[in-house]
Amino acid sequence: MLINTLETKEYNSYYQLYLDQIPANTSLLEGYQRDFEETSNFFLSLPENKLLFRYAENKWSCQEILQHLIDTERIFIHRCFRIARGETQNITGFNQDDYLPPAGADSKSLTQLLEEFSTTRNYSNNLLQSLTDDALRTIGTANQSAMSARAAAFVVLGHNQWHKQIIKTRYLSC
Repeated sequence: MLINTLETKEYNSYYQLYLDQIPANTSLLEGYQRDFEETSNFFLSLPENKLLFRYAENKWSCQEILQHLIDTERIFIHRCFRIARGETQNITGFNQDDYLPPAGADSKSLTQLLEEFSTTRNYSNNLLQSLTDDALRTIGTANQSAMSARAAAFVVLGHNQWHKQIIKTRYLSC
């Protein structure tokens, strides 16, 4: 299943900024495998003095961004699962700023965060491999907007790319 087969009716236009980060020929399963390697290697390549760095007051550290990527994947894969299974109720949104402090990302080691990322990604891969193309095309409602199961899954990939680019431009240039 390729991203270039997504239709705009399958997601809220807000997510276009993330989906635009993904090359048009990206398949869902291969994209998840490639993104895992790229994201893990990206965070491992960061200088140690940048892991807890904030480029401005009230901005997240790089470790907090990795935690945010993990939490967002959990949320969107849960949406994918529920929609693919035919959920008819609205799946509520979440406030990313409320989720971060209790996670304590800056008190974890990078190794711990990457292990958490790996465990989360293994779950995501397992779920995605178990879903049929028809299930992935199912459209439900998330945060009061239409969303297909596959759109929820693809958003994760683009979201990761978006945040890695922010780290490159705002964290590593300082």
